[in-house]
Amino acid sequence: MTALDASHLDRLVKAAPQTATPTQAQAPGGVRMWIAVLGATLGAFMAVLDIQIVNASLPDIQGAIGAGIDDGGWISTSYLVGEIVVIPLSGWLARVFSIRRYLLVNATLFLAFSIGCALAQNLPQMIALRAIQGFTGGVLIPTAFTIILTTLPKAKQPIGLALFAISATFAPAIGPTIGGYLTENFGWQYIFYVNLVPGAVMIAMLWFSLEKSPMNLGLLRQGDWLGIVTMAIGLSALQTALEEGNKDDWFGSPFIVKLAVAAVIGLTAFIGIELTTARPLLNLRLLARRNFGFGTVANFLLGMSLYGSVFILPLYLARIQGYNSEQIGMVLAWTGIPQLALIPLVPRLMKRFDVRFIIAVGFALFAVSNFMNVHMSVDYAGDQLFWPNIVRAIGQALAFTPLSAIASAGIEKENAGSASSLFNMMRNLGGAMGIAALQTFQTKREQYHSNVLSQSVSVFSEATRVRIDQLTQYFLTHGVSDPATAAAKALVAIGGRIQQQANIMAFSDTFFLLGIALVVALIATLLLKKVDHLQAGGGH
Repeated sequence: MTALDASHLDRLVKAAPQTATPTQAQAPGGVRMWIAVLGATLGAFMAVLDIQIVNASLPDIQGAIGAGIDDGGWISTSYLVGEIVVIPLSGWLARVFSIRRYLLVNATLFLAFSIGCALAQNLPQMIALRAIQGFTGGVLIPTAFTIILTTLPKAKQPIGLALFAISATFAPAIGPTIGGYLTENFGWQYIFYVNLVPGAVMIAMLWFSLEKSPMNLGLLRQGDWLGIVTMAIGLSALQTALEEGNKDDWFGSPFIVKLAVAAVIGLTAFIGIELTTARPLLNLRLLARRNFGFGTVANFLLGMSLYGSVFILPLYLARIQGYNSEQIGMVLAWTGIPQLALIPLVPRLMKRFDVRFIIAVGFALFAVSNFMNVHMSVDYAGDQLFWPNIVRAIGQALAFTPLSAIASAGIEKENAGSASSLFNMMRNLGGAMGIAALQTFQTKREQYHSNVLSQSVSVFSEATRVRIDQLTQYFLTHGVSDPATAAAKALVAIGGRIQQQANIMAFSDTFFLLGIALVVALIATLLLKKVDHLQAGGGH
């Protein structure tokens, strides 16, 4: 991964405008600046990768540690809860402990707990280790974004954001590919061990490149502790409810009801505190700025569609086509690999075209890729998904970097931490809400289509009776001697066929819903205000 990132850094730097500080690239400070950005974005890549790489191998992990299907979901939920809680805290904690110390300590702990997860013997151990791994890994995402906004000159920020896009859009797409390959060929433990080598390189890069600065422990006394507590309660309750809701029948479960009440009370109190306190944890007023506000809305919908499609496509391939984790990974690879070629070109496009136009094209292509999957059939598998995945890869590559650039344009250095936390938190929250909504929507649509199809299949229909007779004869000629048993198996086969068709139609509906969400995101981008320096290339 480090070699790939280094090669793409070279390509990105070549794409940079040449009018800003001609000696920047040769100056030692300039080299250290880019090493810091590359090291930080590598950390963000690993943190995001660890979400999907584990999801792809969840059945193997569950079997190894003796976890049931329902309880095994907590392996992912605990990581996501830790991550979503720490992202809003990271900007403030980086100022308290210094960004160098804060990032290095958490990067080291992330690797340590990766090893711990690989060595876990039972479900409680795995849940606890994954929660702490998510808490330390979550630090790496907004901190990388903050380093890009505060370290790079304005003219160079699109290049840094293109690097960050590799973690935000490429990592979720390639996660199942890496996870499936490692699990099938080496064992599930290696999805955690894979962090060690790039993690060590990341720590070395950050150690060398980040400037030492003193801690500011006095900020702890001035901390927005009430805001922190209400935020932690609200976000953790919301994330858990979203992850577990579909499995527990949503508000039919007292546990989910309690989580929903805690989330509403906690987040409502948090918003009220942040808007009235003198030293808020997050500057929510940034959302009132036109570009940051609409950009964050579009980013939320991007997260919903990005993580939602990475969730729903493997589910379809496993449930309908019977693919194993490695086969699923190979199909999803075509949503990731093209992005490595395209993302380095995006800064060049941003110099030549209106950034809003590039974002709109990206969202339009991403939407089209989902609409291409609305007429699925039982034969719709890896080969048929190739072109939709290619179109999706192009759309994602075009959308993320310019969206991040235009949303963060004009953000002052003192607000960079809040902006980074809000922007990244909303994308992750969009992903959680998207997955929860898609799970429920897919289940309800499958029930709907199953009822409609069942009503059209009647034993009084001539076509149905003929089909039952054909299947009965088939079973009688293939090892079933009792005609009554053969007839019963024929009815079961027809019921299974109805359920399969209902499932396929429900998945088609789900892709349509994803496409609609992206159309709404496209509309949000049309409300963005043009930012001249993103096209000028060297004005700042």
